[in-house]
Amino acid sequence: MKKLYYASPIFSEMEYTYNDFLVKKIREEYPELTVYSPQEQGEINDKESYADSIAIAKYDTEALLSSDIMIAVLDGVTIDAGVASEIGVAYQAGIPIIGLFTDSRQQGATNKQKLEALQSTAESQFAYVNLYTVGLIKMNGQVYNTSKEMIQAIQSYL
Repeated sequence: MKKLYYASPIFSEMEYTYNDFLVKKIREEYPELTVYSPQEQGEINDKESYADSIAIAKYDTEALLSSDIMIAVLDGVTIDAGVASEIGVAYQAGIPIIGLFTDSRQQGATNKQKLEALQSTAESQFAYVNLYTVGLIKMNGQVYNTSKEMIQAIQSYL
């Protein structure tokens, strides 16, 4: 059975709810996949309990390195530091990475006013995502801007 590692921020109710939703959809679409979601690992990620940095790093890295594919949610003000680290581990291990970047500010890339605004300091109408981290994904995968496209793309890695 193939394994998928789901990397996403896990620190707010919004993130937990979205992750639950997306992981459920992936499991429904691909019942043959074993999906590892760090937020479901109470032993290390129950925030009312205690796990030190080494335990967390070992536990999640072992799960990631035993996976066949990785999903990386890139949404947020910046890419979550843990997700960026997981992307680096997956890239180095040769594990295909599917990125998800749904920021709505990507829309309107041909809008003349938005493009002209780029010439004014602090007037970018577009979202920024770290290009080094995105480059690691694109060298061994692809970035999608909707969860529907991302879920469909999993099939090409199975």
